[in-house]
Amino acid sequence: MFSVLMISCKVSSKITTDFTTLFEKSKGTETPEYKEVIKYYSNLATTYHEISMFSFGQTDAGEPLHLVVFNQKRIDNVAEIKNSLKNKILINNGIHPGESDGIDASMLFLRDLVQNDSLKKKYQNSIICIIPVYNIGGALNRNSHTRANQNGPEEYGFRGNAQNYDLNRDFIKQDTKNAAAFSEIFHTINPDVFIDNHVSNGADYQYTITHLFTQHNKLGGKLGDFLESIMRPEIENVLAKKNIDITPYVNVWGNTPEAGFSQFFDSPRYSTGFTSLFHTLGLMVETHMLKPYKIRVKQTYELLFSALDFTEMNTKKIKELRSNATQEILSKKTYPIQFRVDSDNYRILNFKGFEGGYIDSKVTNGKRLFYNRKKPFEKEVKYFDEFMVTKEIEIPKAYIIQKGWHRVVERLKINQIEFVLFDKDTTILVEVNHVDDFKTVNAPFEGHYLHYNTSIKKSTEKITFKKGDVHISTNQKGVRFLLETLEAEATDSFFNWNFFDTILQQKEGYSSYVFEDIAEKLLIENPLLKSKFEEKFKTDTSFVKNPKWQLDFIYENSPHFEKAFQLLPIFKVR
Repeated sequence: MFSVLMISCKVSSKITTDFTTLFEKSKGTETPEYKEVIKYYSNLATTYHEISMFSFGQTDAGEPLHLVVFNQKRIDNVAEIKNSLKNKILINNGIHPGESDGIDASMLFLRDLVQNDSLKKKYQNSIICIIPVYNIGGALNRNSHTRANQNGPEEYGFRGNAQNYDLNRDFIKQDTKNAAAFSEIFHTINPDVFIDNHVSNGADYQYTITHLFTQHNKLGGKLGDFLESIMRPEIENVLAKKNIDITPYVNVWGNTPEAGFSQFFDSPRYSTGFTSLFHTLGLMVETHMLKPYKIRVKQTYELLFSALDFTEMNTKKIKELRSNATQEILSKKTYPIQFRVDSDNYRILNFKGFEGGYIDSKVTNGKRLFYNRKKPFEKEVKYFDEFMVTKEIEIPKAYIIQKGWHRVVERLKINQIEFVLFDKDTTILVEVNHVDDFKTVNAPFEGHYLHYNTSIKKSTEKITFKKGDVHISTNQKGVRFLLETLEAEATDSFFNWNFFDTILQQKEGYSSYVFEDIAEKLLIENPLLKSKFEEKFKTDTSFVKNPKWQLDFIYENSPHFEKAFQLLPIFKVR
């Protein structure tokens, strides 16, 4: 739960408190330690009545997650944010604490806003919420070496959190306390726009800053159209007027961008992919690792103001689109859960890069990629930012989850999904899903052996659900969250993140010397089974050579085979 950290306003401290940041004092070469960041915001909240500071839950590092809020009038209770009709923006910093640009930019941004009467008046219809440092454990693990490819600051935090999780892969699975605290903050604010500040580590090019908007086809509908046709180009144009060149995130690794590149697809494991599940417009900022730290921070600062200006000017439209998004999704009857890049559709970027190629390495006996900064270029490159739907599902009226799957129900609660419990045993005709096939990664990924290429088998059965089983209507704001997590074939489904792996192992079996007699009797008493068994002999030569497979076939097609094997404990009401 949250608590208010600062509620008093000491006007006299405006004279005595120095709000010059370490970034400024060091002439753009240093970023403050975590405790200094929190102290800075605490002093702002003490000094200016427009600033409030709250703490939410706990993180894996044992520290609460902080939220700093700007409003024309001090906010003493976070319920005031949730119930407000103002434009609401949430800025997240330090998800990867080595990428500290947003941490410093947000400190400057909020200070300059609150110390400028004209800016306070300009943004009087906005509530600006800032998470100073999301990955506290990583921020406390400070060093000067782990970002080997990055040009400043002198010291910074580490990418992994206190449990060594990459928090920008944790928004759906929520293995960390950080993710749970973030969800509480996010749903408390219900932001219209979400900004997550990062630093890229891919190709080299002339730009200091790039953007990664939520993929518009995935966001879909009128919100997706608005983001792609209005929000993105208008923010780009405003920055251009500030003499800041910006381009889409250069999604290139170990190669040069001239051949073209595709938009990064932010599935729900990522921050902007997660926030889009609740109809929030998302923007990930990616400054370029090799540019001077001072310039990176300043351009992030300018982007924050540009994004805020855009949301201020378009508040009415954004809120209208968001309020209609749930019914827009439900009215379509189907929902896309898998996409691929449309290789036939692209737009042309006038890209500013450096000539690149492969030269002899002076370290190894191989070749190395080399960008020649003495040879800048400006040329047209293909940018593939259209994605095609490759799998969609029919939206059910409701899902039913059997009680006992506590980790799933806990995440429904964290994300404010509405559901009811059966108050008595109830028999319903439902769609039943069995896992038909899936692949699994060979090495652990963020604490999981992630599944992919999942497919299911469907059937319709009457199932008697127990008192306490969970009934979840899809007619609610969190419908996207439900579809992306409870549909096993979705990229970041709970199944693919191993929440249901126990169904993939048989718990009962048979002893051949006993089951032989039972199998013989089954074939005699069940002509259909016998026919299927004999047909298998005719069509499968490997089957003919393997008596164990033959006995398995009879067992798996008998009443003795356990119904729970590969049965997803998620049922659909049509």
